[in-house]
Amino acid sequence: MLYKSASDWNNATQKRVMLFGMSGLGKTYISEMLRDGGDWFHYSVDYRIGTRYMGEHIADNFKAEAMRNPFLAELLRSDAIYIGANMKFSDLSPLSTYLGKPGNPELGGIPFAEYLRRQRLHRDAEIHSMTDTVHFIDRAKKLYDYDNFVCDTSGSMVEVVDPSNPNDPVLSTLSDHVLPVWIEGAPEHTAELVRRFTAAPKPMYYQEPFLLECWDAYLAEKKVSEDNVDPNDFIVWGYRKLLENRLPRYREIAQKWGVTVQASDVARVKSTDDFNALIATALKG
Repeated sequence: MLYKSASDWNNATQKRVMLFGMSGLGKTYISEMLRDGGDWFHYSVDYRIGTRYMGEHIADNFKAEAMRNPFLAELLRSDAIYIGANMKFSDLSPLSTYLGKPGNPELGGIPFAEYLRRQRLHRDAEIHSMTDTVHFIDRAKKLYDYDNFVCDTSGSMVEVVDPSNPNDPVLSTLSDHVLPVWIEGAPEHTAELVRRFTAAPKPMYYQEPFLLECWDAYLAEKKVSEDNVDPNDFIVWGYRKLLENRLPRYREIAQKWGVTVQASDVARVKSTDDFNALIATALKG
């Protein structure tokens, strides 16, 4: 690990972390707090995915919808209007909208084959955005003179790494530059995460074999055809499965590559000093 002890962390002139875990447990809260403190650079993997790697796909999806309207279609053809995504660190809805939900188009769904295609695009974008962390560490220092750096990962980062492989290309690269910090939720967090997800879905990427398994299981359990799937019901059903599936892999990343902090402790962090103390305690084991 980049920091092997609490002393290493406390004495480091450059503190660099990668926060990971399910969305809704505090990654962005901590990242924004550190950034607002004035001496940390905040790198958002989801923002990078949605702007650098998926931005054109997202904008084209908006344009395709606008082309259904004759009035807007004519304006688009003549370049009289511009359509783009207003992606924010705290609002990833353009990316969520693009990834979509498989199922009945009359209920807002898209064909499962198209959902798979978009999932594959997201996987490639996530791998690139994760490894771009190293570039942004250098950029943050050279351009803005930031010594401290927080990488705010997507909840799906666990889907694009293999924690059991010591030569995993993403983890082996990042662990030389940042300390991976898992924000672990308690069992009682699950219901709240599902509630939040249902109210405001965030980008979700599944490893393809697991997604295919979930899709087939859902169709069999609900006794419906692909065209009759309620897309909202499926993504909530799938999200619950994903929570269960990701947990042991998050834990393995923390055990082999980094440290663990509790979501309940993260919620009590109110300052940079609080955060530094939390990491130092985690490094003590």
